[in-house]
Amino acid sequence: MKVLVTGSAGFIGFHTVNKLLSEGFDVVGLDNINDYYSPQLKYARLQEAGIEQESVKWYSLVQSKLHSAYRFVRMDLEDKQQLFSLFQSEKFDYVINLAAQAGVRYSIENPDVYVQSNVIGFHYILEACRHFPPKHLVHASSSSVYGANAKIPFSEEDKVDTPVSLYAATKKSNELMAHAYSHLYGIPITCLRFFTVYGPWGRPDMAPMLFARAISEGKPIKIFNNGEMERDFTFVGDIVNGITKTTVTGFDETPKYRVLNIGNGSPVNLMDFITELEKGLEAEAQKDFMPMQPGDVPRTWASQDKLQDIVNYTPEVKLTDGILEFAKWFQSYAKVSVNLA
Repeated sequence: MKVLVTGSAGFIGFHTVNKLLSEGFDVVGLDNINDYYSPQLKYARLQEAGIEQESVKWYSLVQSKLHSAYRFVRMDLEDKQQLFSLFQSEKFDYVINLAAQAGVRYSIENPDVYVQSNVIGFHYILEACRHFPPKHLVHASSSSVYGANAKIPFSEEDKVDTPVSLYAATKKSNELMAHAYSHLYGIPITCLRFFTVYGPWGRPDMAPMLFARAISEGKPIKIFNNGEMERDFTFVGDIVNGITKTTVTGFDETPKYRVLNIGNGSPVNLMDFITELEKGLEAEAQKDFMPMQPGDVPRTWASQDKLQDIVNYTPEVKLTDGILEFAKWFQSYAKVSVNLA
């Protein structure tokens, strides 16, 4: 079975590719390797999977030197002609779309790129799936679509009409577009609403890496909303297990469309997360308490009944174990790789 993974040089994409390869899939990775954060971190992830930086060229498939079943191509989703050519030649069985312009706060500063990547880019993914149909399209949505939802835990049946950031609005628009394409053209589509993902090889703009780097350098960490925040922190290994199970799980309903939460189902206070990180790094954080940032929300918490019922998903990694694994990776790799910030 052949799978396209977009965003394969990203945090979740990198781990998803490795999981699929371990289970015997033939994988094509796609990423534009933009400079939202250090491209060197993205190239380092690719190197771990046997894709050497000097071999990466625009629009050319590169064979992994570690995995015979893995190839990679550098490409923008917005390049419709090249994307269609890839779909036509490769005839994918499954498509896992993890490519997107990430970052809630960054979407306030640079809105144009979010519309280009997250809306137009996703539209071309849908069009490619219409013309060259896979068995299933799995798309990365986000818990941010719930906005400042006061009802907990967040359920897929809750209204998501009040996003508080443009990033969240683009993810909600993706879900609506996916439903329309599934209804019109019979494309099986699952939108997975990811809740806060952490782990080795994480993004440097997210709290775990920001905190770890500041703590290791003896600098203060910024704690928003004075620490009165809760997040459904989910270890990346659990996330990719859920992605893989979802990808190969069919549909009973019509239209063949569903939205599913994927998280840990157990919110953690931000201060407790920081405490565990301090233990893992064996260092105390200097804490700079700050007010809530625009576009942020005080709490996330995933109801996971639907995902568990459909694909038998159960997160297995406890926060203490996940943070320890992240801390070990950071101290052995990211801490000394200053160019990956």
